[in-house]
Amino acid sequence: MTTNIRAAVLRGVDQPFSFEDLVLDDIQPDEVLVKITSVGLCHTDLAVQHGDIPGAFPFVLGHEGAGVIEQVGAAVSGFAAGDAVALSFAACGHCRNCLAGREAYCVNFMALNFGGVRENGTTTLSDAEGNAVSGNFFGQSSFATHAIAAAKNVVKLPAGAPLEISGPLGCGIQTGAGTVLNSLAVPAGSSIVVTGTGAVGLSGIMGAKVAGATTIIAVDIIDERLEFAAKLGATHTINSKNEDPVARIMEITGGGVDYALDTTGVAPVIASLFQATAFGAKIALVGVPRPGSTLDLGLISAAGKTVVGAIEGDAIPQTFIPQLVALHQAGQFPFDQLVRTYPFDQIETAIADTASGKTVKAVLVMP
Repeated sequence: MTTNIRAAVLRGVDQPFSFEDLVLDDIQPDEVLVKITSVGLCHTDLAVQHGDIPGAFPFVLGHEGAGVIEQVGAAVSGFAAGDAVALSFAACGHCRNCLAGREAYCVNFMALNFGGVRENGTTTLSDAEGNAVSGNFFGQSSFATHAIAAAKNVVKLPAGAPLEISGPLGCGIQTGAGTVLNSLAVPAGSSIVVTGTGAVGLSGIMGAKVAGATTIIAVDIIDERLEFAAKLGATHTINSKNEDPVARIMEITGGGVDYALDTTGVAPVIASLFQATAFGAKIALVGVPRPGSTLDLGLISAAGKTVVGAIEGDAIPQTFIPQLVALHQAGQFPFDQLVRTYPFDQIETAIADTASGKTVKAVLVMP
């Protein structure tokens, strides 16, 4: 049975989102239908809007959805109508990386998350005239009142999880914290620098505090964000507009930092991390760069440093998201402090506030 939904549709690069009535396809046996209660706004959504990531227009984006299951496919087990869930990225579950427990590096990741169709090539959305609209963005397309998701990228939320703000756990917050805890495996007593104090960077700082890092350096150009970073666990802050971050990091650490996380995707910022890290350091890159961005290979060759292009914090969402919820409930991972909620129809305001720095993590709440 199809479902009539209201969705924010993106019809081209640098176009505004338009609210439209669409038809959501019937679920397939391995899928669930979720009534979306809220969805995070992520820079990846905006990267598609601005053409930094190719989009299959017209496209319904949104990939940090949370809500309540309304219908369960015939082949689905472990879920039931009424379950509170968060939605995360899509993975095929049968390629060599998925079978090795590395779903974030699914061989079919790009096609499944950005292709606009299911794994079998079928569409999930159509407009009132029956024309196909690309969906299945990150296996969900949750800028909508309802979404279809494969059961394998759905996470049942633990009792007491804050449903209205849990959606970002499925991508941005998972990416920041997971990159520190999983991809970099930062050990207790170590030092780390995080460049960019948006939602991903601040989640990385909270993850570093959980890991027991004793020197946590935040770098940004907005003093208010740096003050927030200090509140969440940064031991040192650097405004790179006002002082040389490399010299300051060397001064703080006495020779270079052990680990680094870049969330900006800005080549000169990343280059500074190679200069500010110690011999043998490990650097993770998670920011979306502008097309054509380059780095001098001289920074990398014979530098004795490991560079990781981390995806989704190397997380297995079904285990990692409940761990983050447990840390939140224990008062050790206050991700709720990042969030500002907006009514769904104020998506353009949420985008503007995110771009200006007024809001760290915008979450759109359905009527």
